[in-house]
Amino acid sequence: MSQVDSSAVAVTPTVPEGRWGWRRGRVLASLAVGVGGLLVFPSAVPDMAGRPGSLLETFLPWLGLAVPVFLVLAIVRRSAVALVALLLPVAAWVSGFGGLLLPAEDSAYDLTVVQHNVSDENADPAGTARALMKARPGLIALEEVTAGALDVYAATLAPDYPHHLVVGTVGLWSKYPLNGARPVDIKPDGIVGAWKRGLRAEVRVPEKAAVAVYVAHLPSVRLGVRAGFSSGWRDESAALLGAAIAAEPLERVILLGDLNSTVDDRGLDPVGAQMNTVGPGFAFSWPASFPVARIDQVMTRRATVTEVWSLPATGSDHLPIAARIRW
Repeated sequence: MSQVDSSAVAVTPTVPEGRWGWRRGRVLASLAVGVGGLLVFPSAVPDMAGRPGSLLETFLPWLGLAVPVFLVLAIVRRSAVALVALLLPVAAWVSGFGGLLLPAEDSAYDLTVVQHNVSDENADPAGTARALMKARPGLIALEEVTAGALDVYAATLAPDYPHHLVVGTVGLWSKYPLNGARPVDIKPDGIVGAWKRGLRAEVRVPEKAAVAVYVAHLPSVRLGVRAGFSSGWRDESAALLGAAIAAEPLERVILLGDLNSTVDDRGLDPVGAQMNTVGPGFAFSWPASFPVARIDQVMTRRATVTEVWSLPATGSDHLPIAARIRW
């Protein structure tokens, strides 16, 4: 009678090296599903201390870069389950941002506008002004206009833009007369001293109804190891701006400004709730040296942004943004 070797070990069948397997890469598949979930529900990340939710939303489109990384890993691991799981973040990204890659509508528009944070350290304000005029906008909104550079901007723009309004460090230049001009108070309580970064004016484009134009520069955010994403003042200022727009009696509104926020950031919700926030094109504007986010915005109410694009760099750390608007 043969004896069984008690030291024998049962061997579990494995997938041959050259074949794809469904048991491989389960962790990778879970990560892919997690990325897809964040793309669809970024609000699931709480805005606790350090505001990780707002930080994620600020750079949300870049989360899609995880897809090619996961794809390579899935192929190396020959993981069928990871490959299938990748369909979720791909679908989520295309649903959320794919439309921004489509060409702009080839249709009529009523107005071209330019928005630009010109930087208070801009060494060539005249050159910056001339560069903005090349887009032939009807309106030009500027932020960080210093007292020393104001006369240069005004003189350079005056021949084509005879109407302008400046409040503090923000200004609006227009081909059309400006009426009902006034400051808009968006100053957070914690900021002391002179701080004027909001204005409102009424513009009547020929053969069109009057439109209220707001120019705003919200406080900057900070990113640090200890404090995380610090956006308290920005959020407070956004709430004040949103309240002002909500109380605007004119139906048509255009908002131009450096909002220090992307449209996906929940900190901008008080403004986004009043306005149309999405136009075709990513038009990243900051930083000018390697743009990764559009924090310079063109928003509308009772109008449509049909196209938005970045203009060439000036002497600023932001890129100018141009947009076409149809009533």
